[in-house]
Amino acid sequence: MKYFFVFFFTFSFLFIGNSNAQSTPRDTSLRLVEKHDGTKYIAKIISDDGRELLLQTEALGKLYLPKSEVKRISKIEDVGEIKDGEFREESPFTTRYAFTNNALPIKQRNHYAMVNLFGPEIHFAVSDRLNLGIMTTWIGSPLIAVGKYTIPTDNEKVNFSIGTMLGTSGYLNQFRGFGGLHWGTFTYGDRKNNISFSAGFGYFNSGDNAFSYEPGVYVGDSNTFTYPDGSSYTSYNYPNIPVSEIPNLIKAPILSVAGIFQLTNKASLFFDSMLALGKSNRTQVTYSGGQYNYDPITGEPLPSSNYVATVTEPEQISAVALYVMPGMRFQKNENRAFQIALAGVSVWDNGNNYTFPLPTMSWFFKF
Repeated sequence: MKYFFVFFFTFSFLFIGNSNAQSTPRDTSLRLVEKHDGTKYIAKIISDDGRELLLQTEALGKLYLPKSEVKRISKIEDVGEIKDGEFREESPFTTRYAFTNNALPIKQRNHYAMVNLFGPEIHFAVSDRLNLGIMTTWIGSPLIAVGKYTIPTDNEKVNFSIGTMLGTSGYLNQFRGFGGLHWGTFTYGDRKNNISFSAGFGYFNSGDNAFSYEPGVYVGDSNTFTYPDGSSYTSYNYPNIPVSEIPNLIKAPILSVAGIFQLTNKASLFFDSMLALGKSNRTQVTYSGGQYNYDPITGEPLPSSNYVATVTEPEQISAVALYVMPGMRFQKNENRAFQIALAGVSVWDNGNNYTFPLPTMSWFFKF
């Protein structure tokens, strides 16, 4: 009998010791395991004894990994985002293109900041549907408040949103300037690949007074000077044209098409654009007469006469501005991204065309 008790206690201690030595089994859902050197594994965690992980990977099979080398472990919710052995992670930056955004929501608490050559901006995810932010320049003025509310549908790839931007000139021009942009967006796709169509209305007032010539015909006066020798000289002055103060408000409907396509888990190609269709009322002023007046056909000098200014009735003039910005985004990790865009701006104003480049670089930071 005593041998039985000796055997029993010996077996019990061995069993207890062996149980303490065994690792605690984990759930077998897929995880993304990232090392400090940036290496990533898509694997199931077979065991975790506190010092090392036993992973079951598809590419390498079973793998022991010291926990001191592990930077983070995150659960893969959507295995459909595993492409060619790489997991394409989501980030709050996927709601942005270059300047415009899409209708996809920023998940709650996925706040982010963006810094570019013109200034910083910061955005807070108040909820899964509502995010608020502020934009400014490196001199702290102007200041723009931004808001976006997402409207999801039963189809995960179809989303709508409404957004608004309200701005002030800040200490520039003593806070007298203001502006706004209000729009709606339709987005088709997911966070990795999507296209968006937006339409809205923008307006801006610099806070300075604007003036317009009063329509009519105005005749200038003349002054005749007589010299001691009896000769004379007549000078002709331009007429004073009355002006009236008008609202200095620029407004225009704005359209946008933008999209993004993820090439790898770290690189994406995006396109952004904005088209502003503005109109303004302008008067035309033409002058005739004067001291040096020539026949427009023969080129022969004409007799001098008083200047006559003719101001036409205001005519509606169309102005179009197109902003195009293709670029690349590089996702360093879930908290950092960098993008560069080769932008161009073209303006068509009353028959005149102006085009100039506007390249930019941006840095994203999740917090």
